[in-house]
Amino acid sequence: MLRSLVVKTPGSEGVPETTFEYWTDMLVGLCFLFIAIISAHRMSWSKNQGNAETTVVTAFYSLILMTSVLRTLWFVVPTAMMEKSYVPHAVMAFDKNEPSWVGAFVEELLLSAGSLCLFSIFILILVYWADILKKYFYPGSRRSRPMVTFLTLVAFLIIVEIVNAILFLGRVYSSEGMILVDAILLALVSVICVCEITIFSHRFRTVLKTLGAINQVSTESQVKRIVWITVTGNLFFFTRALLESIFAIMLIAYWHKNGTVSEVFSHKFWDTYIIIKHLSEVAILSLMLYILQSRFTAGPARGGDGYEQVPNAEQGEQKTSGNVIV
Repeated sequence: MLRSLVVKTPGSEGVPETTFEYWTDMLVGLCFLFIAIISAHRMSWSKNQGNAETTVVTAFYSLILMTSVLRTLWFVVPTAMMEKSYVPHAVMAFDKNEPSWVGAFVEELLLSAGSLCLFSIFILILVYWADILKKYFYPGSRRSRPMVTFLTLVAFLIIVEIVNAILFLGRVYSSEGMILVDAILLALVSVICVCEITIFSHRFRTVLKTLGAINQVSTESQVKRIVWITVTGNLFFFTRALLESIFAIMLIAYWHKNGTVSEVFSHKFWDTYIIIKHLSEVAILSLMLYILQSRFTAGPARGGDGYEQVPNAEQGEQKTSGNVIV
């Protein structure tokens, strides 16, 4: 895994991909491929509906599709096509003795892009939740456009990754540095997501229950979806934050002590890290597909489209407030 960072060095030659690692790659890659097929089908259906609510749903399916496609490519491309060693090792850009740095750089970008797409799913959810809650808690305040906010946040993360790539290409640090920057970035974003999901979820459930009581209608299905997103999202991001934090701390400790992190990347350690990391991604993407699908099938149909609206005193805003999220 992270085949992009594995290089042919005196210490890493003769450390090929094991049979277990090969079949693990293929299995996880097929899981992501299956998710990609489902999300592509759902995205096509959602896009054809052509209304305000399904526009947001289409964006979710698009992000799930991009994540799963990028992960599929990363897993199913044989390691031997890029590297001769499976576990990562340092390589510097433009090293004439290590032409594999090009493959290392490209595959690291592929890995980072997949992570950004995955995290963007929840960033989009949080942005819409914040916008809807602002309407209820601060009715007189000016509301920003959710998609503009979303694109701004994602653009910031992309800029960080671009800077990371430039520093690698500028030979400021090796591929080990790229791994470390990504680990720290993902750990920080994961912690922020856990905090924001918890806060917004509590507020959203309060709003839904209050509006349900006022309008004498049931909001149970919306509350259940909020709980599902909260529990699964927090479990995923807490696991990811813990995993990336431990990984980053180990990298920094070994780097400070030895000037290299080659001792960290044993087969046993690397396999454990990758399996936990990417199987959790398979789980969260699958659950998001289930939650989004239930949004179309749960509750009584309204106007024949199968949607359940959030009770709202401002009826004119129901279809444009992002109710599809809940």
